[in-house]
Amino acid sequence: MREIAAADITGLVARLCIDANYRLPPDVMAALERARAEEESPLGRDILGQLIENARLAEREGLPMCQDCGVAVVFVELGAQACITGVPLEEAVNVGVRRGYAEGRLRKSVVASPLARTNTGDNTPAIMHLRQVEGDRVRVVVAPKGAGSENMSALAMLRPADGREGIERFVVKVVERAGASACPPLVVGVGLGGNFERCALLAKEALLRPLGGPHADDQTADLERRLLRAINDLGLGPAGLGGRITALAVHVETHPCHIASLPVAVNLNCHAHRHAEGAL
Repeated sequence: MREIAAADITGLVARLCIDANYRLPPDVMAALERARAEEESPLGRDILGQLIENARLAEREGLPMCQDCGVAVVFVELGAQACITGVPLEEAVNVGVRRGYAEGRLRKSVVASPLARTNTGDNTPAIMHLRQVEGDRVRVVVAPKGAGSENMSALAMLRPADGREGIERFVVKVVERAGASACPPLVVGVGLGGNFERCALLAKEALLRPLGGPHADDQTADLERRLLRAINDLGLGPAGLGGRITALAVHVETHPCHIASLPVAVNLNCHAHRHAEGAL
């Protein structure tokens, strides 16, 4: 059994909160560059150029790339042969979020009660998802999630008879309804199967895949291609002001489901497709 100090988890989470808000991953920057080259609208190309320059300035100057620094969504993979010492894992993560958002001068956006709407003042609690894996290491991914794209996400409990066409109609309708509100060009995460709550988590996990890499399953990869084509045919374009590139990528993740169910979730992410990861 390998011991990992909770204080090290806290330090890693704090650093990742800052990194995710300051730096777009290389695959996202490359996707924005490709989008600018492929965009047919002059206005769309100009907007994409501004988004690329904004991301470069944020990294160079050590500033958040967006004023909405999001809720801290933290994915933790904990090795079965690893033991966290000190304080409980969730406490270590929340202390890390608190520290990272303070040190990084990141906007605190979490309210303690959905009804009272009083800001917690430190962007905690984080939304943490824990999975146990083989080995003795801990892998952490921090994915700040802003409200603009999150608010336009949706879930539907379709019937098996709705089939592939029903899935495609629902996903495209969600993006069309979002319009400019989700800050396109988007990354579209789709969860397919499982049950009500598993489906939503699948959609969020889909956003963590390397941009544009096809699913290993041929049928799922074909669905991704069809959805991306249909979404870009909407003509919403960068910032919703018209153009060819409404989405940079569509990623679909699947899970076995009940014979009578066809759950579908769509989790949208804006052009500031932020996430950072590290391991101990």
